[in-house]
Amino acid sequence: MGNSLTCFAPKDLTEKGSKGSRWSQSPLKFIGSSVHKKDTTPRPSSSSAAAVRKEVIDDDLLRQQAVAAVLLLKQHQQQNGSSVPQFDRSSSVHYPLSSSKKQNKLPRSSSSRPSLALDLSHAQLPKNQDSTTEVLETKHFVLVHGGGFGAWCWYKTMALLREAGFDVDAVDLTGSGIDSTDSNSITSFAQYVKPLVDFIDNLSEGQKVILVGHDFGGACVSYVMEMFPLKVSKAIYIAAAMLTTGKSTLATYQEQPSSDVMQQARKFIYANGKDHPPTSISLDKTLLTDLLYNQSPSKDAILASMSMRPMPFAPIMQKLALSESNYGSIPRFYIKTDEDFAVPPTLQEFMINSSPPEKVFQIKGSDHSPFLSKPQALHRILVEIAKLPSKANVSQ
Repeated sequence: MGNSLTCFAPKDLTEKGSKGSRWSQSPLKFIGSSVHKKDTTPRPSSSSAAAVRKEVIDDDLLRQQAVAAVLLLKQHQQQNGSSVPQFDRSSSVHYPLSSSKKQNKLPRSSSSRPSLALDLSHAQLPKNQDSTTEVLETKHFVLVHGGGFGAWCWYKTMALLREAGFDVDAVDLTGSGIDSTDSNSITSFAQYVKPLVDFIDNLSEGQKVILVGHDFGGACVSYVMEMFPLKVSKAIYIAAAMLTTGKSTLATYQEQPSSDVMQQARKFIYANGKDHPPTSISLDKTLLTDLLYNQSPSKDAILASMSMRPMPFAPIMQKLALSESNYGSIPRFYIKTDEDFAVPPTLQEFMINSSPPEKVFQIKGSDHSPFLSKPQALHRILVEIAKLPSKANVSQ
């Protein structure tokens, strides 16, 4: 939920890309129609019939010559020990997506006779460039939402990663998303992060994941890294709380002033009375677009604003104990959002400088929610990080 917490300090407290073409795994065949239809057209004159017969003969001759050329090419390559050349993606045929009934059908031959079929089942067809995940240490992403958000916010990122051949899970933390727990009843960090802890704990032996945390989800990622260092391959922080040991999210966010829109939007809820600390933080729904989704499509902003829930206050006050042997053994990466009014770029820079990660990325023109405003750019960075060699591989 960004640095809505700074009022407790002495100081004043989304690209829409097109999907890449996907080649079918079945053998590629160019097949004409073999269905015989009853001829209901008037019979042509003798001269026109002769012309039609000549066109048919020419057509058959061209087909036979094409097949003969392919056979000769294969024979020549076998004799010279060379393989069938790969198709160049830029010049090969791209089939349209099956989004309409018309696109699902191959063009029919204009003749009523059976035609020859050219079987290219042995040709080497290009693969989706993003689907080469078999050589990675892990292809499993676990996405952790920020304060007030839920697993729902990752729907675009999950779709893109799955299409690229990755395994993806998104977790609803306690009191978030579809979890029915009242945010005001959450009294500890451990209670809030328990769904993520349980998920990682239940991974099979030797299985690793890439943890991705957004906003306050970054602190949750750090907490799990300390607990399960052997189950985390990499950690990615997206405009997230990346803390140093001994610091809480509240204390870290107080290091930089909050934006004007954040000061206007935040509301503290005192379920136990005003003489006790706040139990949760809520945001004015009329200001959510300006605060969190200022670069996101309006439809996404409206739906996201309706889905936001209050964030429990107790977890943000807990200090994290992070060791070099556990937390410090895992490569960390930070993704900056430069049009962010919830976790401003100055606060992001402060956290990066306080605990430098392996590499810093930036999504230009992104608000606090790049999974909605810049999903393609975010996807490319996530895939790039996944493909980077781990420390274990580098040391071998």
